Amino acid sequence: MNTSPIETWEGAEAYFTFADKPAIMMLFLLLSVAITFGTIVIAALHEKHAYNNH
Repeated sequence: MNTSPIETWEGAEAYFTFADKPAIMMLFLLLSVAITFGTIVIAALHEKHAYNNH
C-alpha cells in the first residue's frame, strides 16, 4: 500500500542528501546538541563572571 501523495520528484524544491544515512544524521544531531550545550555553558559562565565583577 503506497499512501504517499508524491507521484514524481520532477520540480522538487529540496533534496535531503543524507536522509538515507542514519550515521551522518546522528553526527549532525550530536554536533548540534554539543553546540547548543556549549553555548548555554559559556553564556552561564559569562553571566556569572559579569555578576561577580559588580
